[in-house]
Amino acid sequence: MTTLLNDSGILRVATYNIHKGVSGIGPARRLEIHNLGHAVEQLDADIVCLQEVRKMNRSEALYFKRWPDVSQAEFLAPEGYSSVYRTNAFTKHGEHGNALLTRWPVIGHQHEDISDHRFEQRGLLHVQVDLQGKHVHVIVVHLGLIAGSRVRQVQRIRQFIEREIPENAPLIVAGDFNDWGLQIKTALARFGLIEFDATQALTYPARLPLVQLDHIYVRGLTPLGLKVPRGRIWWRMSDHLPLIAEFRV
Repeated sequence: MTTLLNDSGILRVATYNIHKGVSGIGPARRLEIHNLGHAVEQLDADIVCLQEVRKMNRSEALYFKRWPDVSQAEFLAPEGYSSVYRTNAFTKHGEHGNALLTRWPVIGHQHEDISDHRFEQRGLLHVQVDLQGKHVHVIVVHLGLIAGSRVRQVQRIRQFIEREIPENAPLIVAGDFNDWGLQIKTALARFGLIEFDATQALTYPARLPLVQLDHIYVRGLTPLGLKVPRGRIWWRMSDHLPLIAEFRV
């Protein structure tokens, strides 16, 4: 069955930090990966960019009786979607990283380490998808907690784009930027990446969002709007709310 872009030529993209599929800490923590599976379907996005995705975790698999038998990226992919996952961080009990789910054919993918220091393992996931004959490049990121690290990581992203992505190719850079100021936005704009300018796209913390840490920047696409799902069902699943953006191709 051939997937078709909707009649209006709109591409729908979402980004979501899923908090490793578990909400809360300690004995009170809850397994939310099954609810997140339903949530991803509700986003109804052509491309879903995910952060803090577990490939495996031996400790949590023993703790939770309903821990999935497959990686979280595979588990969350709706029927008909492809999933791409690459690890950013290796821990005592497993590994986690970024993932991309898409209803469009995947042409290729690669990963690059953009860690700035040994205390934070960070990477970018680059996926190329075929959108009805047009090759669209997507970079999924989760930047560091330290401001200086984020500046250097954006520079690494710029170098990667200049090296790996044709200048005229449509490009999406999405994820958890861990930044609520204008510094990253201004830096990305210098090499042609823009986002829809919205004042109420607050995504963190999920229960009472005060800032927008999650962003979807594009080059070669026209931003049309942003949406953040709200309500108890959403803030229970992760410490971030998802961000949904629409673009004219």
